[in-house]
This record gives sequence, structure tokens and C-alpha cells, in this order.
Amino acid sequence: MLADIRPLRESPALRRYWAGSALSSIGNQMAAFALSLQVYQLTHSSAAVGALALTSALPIFVIGLVGGSLTDAADRRRLVLVTSSCLTAVSALVALQAFLDLRQLWLLYLLSTARALFGAIDIPARRTFLPRLLPADQLPAANALFMLVFTVSFTIGPPLAGLLTAAGGLKFCYFVDALSFAATLYGVARLPSMPPQGRAARPGFKAVAEGLRFIRHHPILTGAFLADMNATVLGMPAAVLPAFNAEHFGGAAQSLGLLMAAPAIGGLLGTTLSGPVSRVTRQGRTMLITVSIWGAAIAVFGLSSTLWLCVLLLAVAGLADSASVILRTSMVLTVTPDRLRGRITAADYVVGGGAPQVGNLEAGVVASLTSPGFSAFSGGIATVIGAAVIRLAVPAFAKYDSSTEPDKTWGSRLS
Repeated sequence: MLADIRPLRESPALRRYWAGSALSSIGNQMAAFALSLQVYQLTHSSAAVGALALTSALPIFVIGLVGGSLTDAADRRRLVLVTSSCLTAVSALVALQAFLDLRQLWLLYLLSTARALFGAIDIPARRTFLPRLLPADQLPAANALFMLVFTVSFTIGPPLAGLLTAAGGLKFCYFVDALSFAATLYGVARLPSMPPQGRAARPGFKAVAEGLRFIRHHPILTGAFLADMNATVLGMPAAVLPAFNAEHFGGAAQSLGLLMAAPAIGGLLGTTLSGPVSRVTRQGRTMLITVSIWGAAIAVFGLSSTLWLCVLLLAVAGLADSASVILRTSMVLTVTPDRLRGRITAADYVVGGGAPQVGNLEAGVVASLTSPGFSAFSGGIATVIGAAVIRLAVPAFAKYDSSTEPDKTWGSRLS
């Protein structure tokens, strides 16, 4: 039942990188909490919080795929060192505006955009590390371990940020985030070099188009991306949480921290007990089931008004989401050849990182026009319906069995 930790035992380089990522992720979640709350305090508008999500989404869509072609042509370790250094500088500027108490909405949007711009190259490049460091049979376990990092940071980050905010203000959350980048820089610096294998594709739109053709001809990738977009565009509730908290629980920072941490609490349980998920072979069908569970939990959350029940429902959603992410990432890394891995993981990041921001914008606008509860309820119901549609539209995805040899003809049809 427990997570498989063989990758950490057998690879010292991965172990250092994993530990650095864990510390940096906690700081990142604290900064995300502080940024959302600072925007809401300035505007008292869910739509403004949703627009903050849009500033993160646009760079992902514009830069993400091109960044993937750069990843396939460069030394991936060196590229991540550059982008992570830039992210450290942006984080320091976010902290500085808080210490100076500038209270400028446009500046928050600008810094959020800059952060997303560098992250759109940094994060997909990082995801290509695992196949270089581990054998193929350990990839699902390693994905689960990095999902564990994400859920632990989401569990610890928002409540800790809530406590720090209540004690001394948002600026301390930003300061911790800036300091935490030292850990991830150290972990990346100690990795071996990762130059391109074989003939490197020249970065640019032609290379991006090759990656997109591969996805279009590969129903496993198509189904995985559609399933994730269905859940995150239609059923993402994060942007409505500040307004939902103000409407039902008086707007206290502590209760908001619990609501924002609740999905990660469930995700932490799901990743800690990820042994069975790592051994699932019918990964497409299982992903559609987890997406449906996510949608149902979000829908019921929208109808709830008791704090413990809201936390529980968001935790159930987070548990389902953690399984979904582990399955999607494993499918993407398994069926993609190394020469295309930067571009396909970039597309995966555009879907996994950009679609939730679009979903937050959609949820914030619907909440402003109706109510936070209705926004969550309607989005959750739409997600469940969408999963059923994908099951019918991409039958090969639901039938995919990772224990059998992948169909090589999908990739050979590229021209």
C-alpha cells in the first residue's frame, strides 16, 4: 500500500533533487496563498483572483510548447539552472513589493506573469530528468514520490502561510519562498549533465509541430490530456475559495488556509498509499474514474456550508486528483521517446499548468455572476459529464493497458 521509495534509495542524485524540490515547493505554495489573498484583499473580487490565474496561464500557453523544443535541444540540467535562477530573482521582487507595502494590483499581475514565463520552461524541463536517472520500471514510483512532494507542500504551505499572515503579514510568506529556492538550485546543480541524445531537433515552431503531430496520432496522450483538461477547466474551485470562505466562514485566514490545504491533505493520503496506483495497468480507464470522483466531490462541496464537511470533500477531490496525476504523468513518460520528451512534457505542462488557470478564471467569473457555491457545483457536474464523453470519444484511451507493448504505429504515422 505504501509509496515505493526504491528510486530514492538507489539514486543519490535523485534523492538530493527530490529533497530540494520538497523544500522549494513548500515555499512556492506559501507564495501562491499570499498572492491570492493579497489580490482579494486589494479588490474583494473573485474575478480579480481569477484574472491572477490568467496571468499565469497566458505565458504557459505562449511559451510552454516553444520551451519544450528548447529542452530537447539543450543540456536540460544547465537550462533548469538558468530558469531557476531567474525564478529566484522574481520571487525576491515579489517579497520586496510586500515589504515596501506598494499595494499595486498591476505589479502583482506583472510579477505573476514573469514567474509563469520562466516556469513554463523550467517545470517541463525538470520533468524530463526522471527517465535519465531511473530505469523505466521505476518511473511510476518516482512520479508518485514527486506527487507526494506536491501534496505535502500543499498540505503544509497554506496553513503555515495562514499562520504567518495572521502573525506578521503576507511579506513573510514571500520571504520564505525566496529563501527556499536555494534548496532546489543545490539539488539541480548536483545532477549529472543531460545533453540531447542523438540528433537534436532545432528549437522552433517546426519542432513544436512535430511534437503536436505525435500527440494527435497517439490516442493515449490525446485521451490523457483531454481527461485532465476536463477536470481542471470545468471543475477547478481554487479561485472561489476566498469568496466562499468569506461568505460561509467569516473570511478568517485560518479557515481559508484549511480550505486551500484540503485537496493536498487528500492528495497526501493518496500519494502515501500510492503503491496500488503505481501497479495499475488499465491506466486510462482508471484516470477517467478518478476524474469523475474529483468532479462529484467538487459538486457536493459547492452545496456545503460546514467547514469540516467542506474540508473533507476537498480532501476526497485531492485524493482522486493525486491518482489522476500519477497515472497521466506515467503514461506521458512511458509512451514518449526521449528525442520528443521535452516537447511532450511541455505540452503536458501546458495542459496540467495552464488549464487549471483557465479553470480558475472561469470559476471566478461564474462565482461573480452567481455565487461561489453555484460555481463549484456546476463545474463539478460538468466534469463528471465530460469524463463520460471522453470515454465514448476516445475508446482506445479507456482500453489502454500499460502491461502490453505500446503500438509503435502511432508514432510511425508522423510525417
